[in-house]
Amino acid sequence: MSGLFKKDFHSHFQSPMTLQDKMVFPSRGSYTITLQLVVVMCCVTVCGGTPDPRQRETMMRQETSRQTGGRVQLTEAEQWLDAHLHKLKEQEMAAAQFPPAIHFFKARPLIHKSPIFNLLQRMPKGAALHIHSSSLVSVDWLVKNITYRPHCYICFTWGRSVRFVFSSRRPFPTWDCLYWQLLKTLRANMVDPTDFDNSLMQNLTLFTDDPDTTYPSQDAVWERFEMAFVAIAGLVTYAPVFKDFLYKGLEQLFDDNIMYLELRTGLSRTYELDGSIHDKAWSLRTYQEVGREDRGRPLWFFREALSLPAELGMGTEVDENILDALMFNTTRIGHGYTLAHHPLAKELSRKGNVAVEVCPISNQVLKLVSDLRNHPAAVLMSEGHPIVVSSDDPSLFGTTGLSYDFYEVFVGIGGLRANLGTLKELAINSIRYSSLPSQLKERGLAMWQRTWDKFISENSYRNP
Repeated sequence: MSGLFKKDFHSHFQSPMTLQDKMVFPSRGSYTITLQLVVVMCCVTVCGGTPDPRQRETMMRQETSRQTGGRVQLTEAEQWLDAHLHKLKEQEMAAAQFPPAIHFFKARPLIHKSPIFNLLQRMPKGAALHIHSSSLVSVDWLVKNITYRPHCYICFTWGRSVRFVFSSRRPFPTWDCLYWQLLKTLRANMVDPTDFDNSLMQNLTLFTDDPDTTYPSQDAVWERFEMAFVAIAGLVTYAPVFKDFLYKGLEQLFDDNIMYLELRTGLSRTYELDGSIHDKAWSLRTYQEVGREDRGRPLWFFREALSLPAELGMGTEVDENILDALMFNTTRIGHGYTLAHHPLAKELSRKGNVAVEVCPISNQVLKLVSDLRNHPAAVLMSEGHPIVVSSDDPSLFGTTGLSYDFYEVFVGIGGLRANLGTLKELAINSIRYSSLPSQLKERGLAMWQRTWDKFISENSYRNP
């Protein structure tokens, strides 16, 4: 103890110790506590000093550089748009209702009004790497186009769902479909066919105005999820519809500024009007035919559907599946929702440059997370772990394309730190971590860069 400190210490306690007749002398225990507090306060004041603000700024720059897009160098035009986006995001975060914090079914009308969402719709997003084939096309098109085609039959099941089938004659009854009706005849007897069509759409999607009441548990939402898939299957596996369905899906992706698709499909067998069934090879040929068609729209379609997939859908149910996927040398992990809870797996995937396919709306609707600001991908983004954004089953959630999921990632999961560099890296990642050969990746990135530059030039230097 220094001489100065001893002097100050004794002068501080001199009065209480000489006035024993007026004050109770502190007990040994309380005296010891007082001494320790004085020593600690002294050390903080004398020994610690004031932190160097330059060190703090350096640490903050280092942390920012580690996040997704943190090392992306922005041009002057990109910096202007980035500053504009930042202002827009601050305004949305200060609003009474913040879309990423509430269920997507309730947030969708708010997102529609968002200038950020409007900008994201115009932004070239690269590739969609995690979309299931049955939910590729909007239910609005399914009902208003496919169900109006000739020979379409419908039945209402005991489980309060619907089934569809195309047939040259009335289908035979089954255990869950006792009575099939021709849709054309049924609509002709309807007072309001539009209201009937809306009810059909409700059977092909999970969308509802009150999701918390409709889906009180994961079991409830998964049951409805599976029922919708079965209902859609009868429509889209009809061979004459199959090709139109695929092309419409590519068209809707193109309209959302997506240039490339890797489709997740089980290659369901398709059927003809007479009930005959095609094998999986027929379905694969149809995929290839649709993918080669240009029709003036440079949208790529690619999937080696019969080969062992290099992308494994893991991480939403059984945690150990993530380690299994990495042991199989996977190139991407589907969802990877629990990856942040497994330090070893997270380290291995980052070092192995294995991207995680993040599908935020799917995770929220299927009740894995309620507030997307708490999504585990926030940790991955802060550490710069490779991720790509996708939409999983967009039509079931009342969406198409990727713009809604990009909004949730950019505004909700990424928070205020996510910037234009984040969006740019996410789009590049979608091509970088695709299944394309190296040469085609280079071509794809060059194509994307041209559309990106055009997007920047059209959306910079405007009045906020």
